[in-house]
Amino acid sequence: MALQPRVWKWLSVCGKLECGFAARSTSSSPAIQPEVETKENEAVAPVFTNRNPRNLELLGVARKERGWATVWPNREFWHRLQVIKTQHHIEALVEHQNGQVVVSASTREWAIKKHLYNTRNVVACESIGRVLAQRCLEAGINFMVYQPTPWEASSDSLKSLQNAMTESGVVLQEPRRIYE
Repeated sequence: MALQPRVWKWLSVCGKLECGFAARSTSSSPAIQPEVETKENEAVAPVFTNRNPRNLELLGVARKERGWATVWPNREFWHRLQVIKTQHHIEALVEHQNGQVVVSASTREWAIKKHLYNTRNVVACESIGRVLAQRCLEAGINFMVYQPTPWEASSDSLKSLQNAMTESGVVLQEPRRIYE
């Protein structure tokens, strides 16, 4: 009950304009808004410049680099999933066709590592797959190519990574390019 007088005293002091509070308006009529010329808003630019570099990829009309027919892995992709297994860790990254890494996840990251018992088993691969899929969806990447080597394709850990990514909503095959 001793708090009430302090609150009333504070309100009476801060109710004045010196405390930075603005006085409330007591008029019932709204302020008059200036009229806007509608002809200015209806003008359309004669030339359109696409500033989103991924827009054509999302539409399926962007060009895919084919490279040489004898080159492996194939270079015909917009985004490619790469899984790197070292002696102690697992790292997965999504690479754009221009060579830049767009999204990555690794068991070296402390936020992932602290939830794992081992950083190189099947559970670690599955966790990396879920984290990478979540990051891909947040970045707007829904499709990517995954080209494992024949000895990697038979690995249970990489199968669990693929299953985790497809269950999370990322498709590990890109749609065919639409030719004009």
